[in-house]
Amino acid sequence: MEKSCSLLIHFDKGTPALANEIKEALEGSDVTAKVDAMKKAVMLLLNGETLPQLFITIIRYVLPSEDHTIQKLLLLYLEIIEKTDSKGRVLPEMILICQNLRNNLQHPNEYIRGVTLRFLCRLNEVDIIEPLIPSIMSNLEHRHPYVRRNAILAVMAVYKLPQGEQLLADAPEKIENILTTEQDPSAKRNAFLMLFQCAQERAINYLLTHVDRVSDWGDLLQMVVLDLVRKVCRTNKGEKGKYIKIIISLLNAPSAAVVYECAGTLVSLSSAPTAIRAAANTYCQLLQSQSDNNVKLIVLDRLNELKSSHREIMVDMIMDVLRALSSPNLDIRRKTLDIVLELITPRNINEVVLTLKKEVMKTQSGELEKNGEYRQMLIQAIHSCAVKFPEVASTVVHLLMDFLGDNNVASAIDVVVFVREIIETNPKLRVSIVTRLLDTFYQIRAARVCSCALWIIGEYCISLSEVESGIATIKQCLGDLPFYSASEEGEANDSSKKSQQVNSTTVSSRRPAVLADGTYATQSAASETAFSPPTVVQGSLTAGNLRSLLLTGDFFLGAVVACTLTKLILRLEEVQPSKVEVNKTTTNALLIIVSMIQLGQSSALPHPIDNDSYDRMVLCVRLLCNTGNEVRKIWLNSCHESFVKMLSDKQMRETEEIKAKAQISHSQPDDLIDFYHLKSRRGMSQLELEDAVQDDLKRATGEFVKDETDANKLNRVLQLTGFSDPVYAEAYVTVHHYDIVLDVTVINRTKETLQNLCLELATMGDLKLVERPQNYTLAPESSKQIKANIKVSSTETGVIFGNIVYETSNVFDRMVVVLNDIHIDIMDYISPAVCSDAAFRTMWAEFEWENKVAVNTVIQDEKDFLDHIIKSTNMKCLTALSALEGECGFLAANLYAKSVFGEDALVNVSIEKQADSKLSGYIRIRSKTQGIALSLGDKITLKQKGGS
Repeated sequence: MEKSCSLLIHFDKGTPALANEIKEALEGSDVTAKVDAMKKAVMLLLNGETLPQLFITIIRYVLPSEDHTIQKLLLLYLEIIEKTDSKGRVLPEMILICQNLRNNLQHPNEYIRGVTLRFLCRLNEVDIIEPLIPSIMSNLEHRHPYVRRNAILAVMAVYKLPQGEQLLADAPEKIENILTTEQDPSAKRNAFLMLFQCAQERAINYLLTHVDRVSDWGDLLQMVVLDLVRKVCRTNKGEKGKYIKIIISLLNAPSAAVVYECAGTLVSLSSAPTAIRAAANTYCQLLQSQSDNNVKLIVLDRLNELKSSHREIMVDMIMDVLRALSSPNLDIRRKTLDIVLELITPRNINEVVLTLKKEVMKTQSGELEKNGEYRQMLIQAIHSCAVKFPEVASTVVHLLMDFLGDNNVASAIDVVVFVREIIETNPKLRVSIVTRLLDTFYQIRAARVCSCALWIIGEYCISLSEVESGIATIKQCLGDLPFYSASEEGEANDSSKKSQQVNSTTVSSRRPAVLADGTYATQSAASETAFSPPTVVQGSLTAGNLRSLLLTGDFFLGAVVACTLTKLILRLEEVQPSKVEVNKTTTNALLIIVSMIQLGQSSALPHPIDNDSYDRMVLCVRLLCNTGNEVRKIWLNSCHESFVKMLSDKQMRETEEIKAKAQISHSQPDDLIDFYHLKSRRGMSQLELEDAVQDDLKRATGEFVKDETDANKLNRVLQLTGFSDPVYAEAYVTVHHYDIVLDVTVINRTKETLQNLCLELATMGDLKLVERPQNYTLAPESSKQIKANIKVSSTETGVIFGNIVYETSNVFDRMVVVLNDIHIDIMDYISPAVCSDAAFRTMWAEFEWENKVAVNTVIQDEKDFLDHIIKSTNMKCLTALSALEGECGFLAANLYAKSVFGEDALVNVSIEKQADSKLSGYIRIRSKTQGIALSLGDKITLKQKGGS
C-alpha cells in the first residue's frame, strides 16, 4: 500500500552538506536556529531524504525543549518519519517517543496537550498508541475546551484503527455521555461526529431524542447533523420523511452556511415540488442577504442546476432571481440574465421586460465605468425577449433607440441590430421605427452603427414621405458640398507655405474638382482640411455625423451612403408621380456620390479611397444614370429576401438547439408499469407522496438509467513498453480539467523478484508532477498498479516521458526500461462554443497570437474539407449553413471553441478550388495565448490531409 501523507511542502534545496548544518544547529542552544533547522529537516524528509543520523540528535537536544514552536515542529517531524520496518513492525527506537508523548498529554499547558492530541489523530501505529490510551481518556474531562475537543478527535481516530474497538471498547458510550453534558460548541460537534463515524445508531438515537432542539444547536453541530441525514436517507429511503422535517426546520437557521447546506440536502434527497420550491426560495434569500460576490455566484450556479431539472418550479421564482441584478458585479449580472432568459414564459414576459427596462433607465442616471457594458447585456437580454415574444417589442424598441448614439459602441451596435430584426419580424412597428430612426439618426457617432441604420433606411422607407425624409436626413448629415474647398494656384502656394509654419494639413495638386453647381473644373487646388466634431446650432446640424466620419477616411461608410441613396431613388421612381422631382432628386444624389468619389481621390485625406468602395460608388452612379428592371429588382427585392432568409436560418438553428436540449429518453417496451394509484400510501407525508410520484414519472420517462461501462475506455490505454521487455507497462490516461491521472499497470515478466522498482516520469510543457515516485518490490510474474497525478495549467500540448528503473539480485547495476512518450491532446481541453458575430470580430481584432496554416489536403470538396476540420478540431462552426450552400469555388467560415481554462480559440477557414480541382488557401488560428494557437495549428496540420 502507498504510505499515507498528511503534509506536503515543496522544497528543492536539499544537499548532503545541509544535513550537517541542521545537526549542528540542533545541538546548539540558539532557539531560533533550532526552529530553522527543524523546518529544514521536515522539508527534506517530505521530499524523499531519509536523514537517519538526525533521529538521536533530535531525541537528545530537541525533545527536552520547552519552546512551543519547537514542540510543534517536533510533532511534525515525528509524524512524517518512518516508524516501522519493512515487515510493518514498530522500530525499537520509537519507544523513546512514547514517554515524551505521555508527558505531553499530562503537561500543565493546554496548548501542549492539544497539539499532542492532534498529532495522535494522524498516527496509525497501535504499538505506540496503546500505552497512551489512559492519558488520552483522562483528557476527555479536562477543564479547557481546546483540550477536550482534540481529545474527542483523538479517541475517534484511535477507534477507527483496525484494532481500535478492542482498545477503546467503551468509547462510544463515554462520548455519548459527554455529548449530553458538553457546553462547548466545537467539542459538542466533535463528539457527535465521533458517534456519526463510529457508532451511527447512537448518533441517530441522540438526534431523534433531541429533534425539537436541533434548531437551537450551534452551526457546527447542525452541519454534522446534515451530513448524518444525507447518509441515513441514502441508505434507508423508507425513513426519509422524519429526517426531511429536520432539514426543513433548519432552513430558518441563523447561519447562512447551514441554510445553504439544507437547501442542497433537500434537492439531493427529494425531487418533490414542495422540497424544490423550498430550496429555491432559500437560494433566492441567500442571493439577497449575502454580500460576498463569490457566494452569490455559487448560489446562482445552484439555481442554474435547479433550472435544468425543475424548470416549472423555477419559472415561478423568476422575479426573485432578477433581484440579483442589484449587485454591481458584472459576472453576477451576466449569470442572472442567462438564467432568467431561459425561464421566460408568456405569463411572466411583461414583468421581466418591465424590470429590464427599469434597469436600462438606471444606467443613464450615472456614468459609471461599467454602465456601458451592463447596458449592453440588458439590451441583448431585451433583444432575446422581443424575438421570443414579439408582442413586447413595441414597449421596448423606442426606449432602446435612444441609445443609438451611445458612447459604448458595442451597446449601440446591439441596439441597431435589434431594431433591424424587430422591424422585419413586426411589420406593424415599421412606420413608427422608421420615423423614430430618421429623427434620431443625427445622434449616431459610430460608423458601424451608421452603416446598419442606413441599411434599415434604404430597405424600409417605402412611402413617398418616408423616402423623401430619408434622402433629406442623409443630405443634412452630409452637410454642404463639396467636402473640401478649392482655391487658385497662387493662393494654394501661399497657403502651403503658411501651413508648413503652423503644421496644418495642406495638400497641393492638379486634379479635377467638383464645384458647387456640380460641374468639373481642372485647376491647381490647395485644400486645408479641418476635422471638427459636428455641432448643433439652434436646432440645425452645421456639421453632420456622416460628414465627420467621411472626413476621417471611412469610405466603406461612403459606399453604404451611396447604396442607400440609390435604393431610395429607385423606390422614389415607383412612388413619386412627378418625373421632374425624381430627376431633381437623382441629380442631387449623383452629386453627393461623385463628391465622395472626388474626396477619396483627392489628396485632402491621408488615405485614398479603397478599390472596393470606389467600385461600389461607381456602380451606383451608373445605375442612377441608366436603370433597368432586372437591376431594380435585384436592388429592391433580393437584398431584403437575403435578410429574411438569414433571420429564418437563425430561428431554425435556435429551434433545433431547443429541440436537442428537450430530447428525453423513453423507457423500453418490456419495462414494468408502476401504477401510482394502486399503491398503499398510508402514513406518508406530503413530501414522501410527491417523491413517490416523481420517482414513478422518472421511471416512465426513462430518467433512471443504469450505469454502463464506457466502451471508449480502451481507446485511452497506451502501451509504454514493448512485449519483449522484462517489465511490461501500459497506462490508462484520464483527463479531468486541471488534472491528468495516469493509471500505470506494471507487469514483471521475469522469474526474478524486482527490487526498488520505480516509475520515473518527467514532463514537458505546462504540466507538473504532483508526487514524488516511490519504490516497490515486484514478485516474479506479478503486476502492480501505480498512479501518477499531473497538474495542467494551460491549454498546450504537453508530453510525458520517463522510464522504469529496478534492481535484481543477480545484477548489481540498476536496470532501465525507457517508456514511450505520452502526448496530451489539446482536444481533451477544448469544447465547441457559441459567440455572436460581433464578439468574434472583437476578439479577432484584440488577440495578438496568430498561427497561419496553409491548406494541404487530398480532399477536393470545400464543404467536405470544412466538415473534416470541424470534426478534427472539436470546434463549432459559427457561419450559417445557408451561407455555405451552393458551388462557387471558394468558401470562408469562422469556427469557435473554448477551453476548460476559459481561453478562446478562433479559427477562420478560407479556401478556394483551383483549376485542377485541388483546394488552396489558409487556416488562421487566433488566441490570447501562444500555447493554444500553436497546439491547435499543429493539430490542424496533422489532420487536414484527411482520414482519421
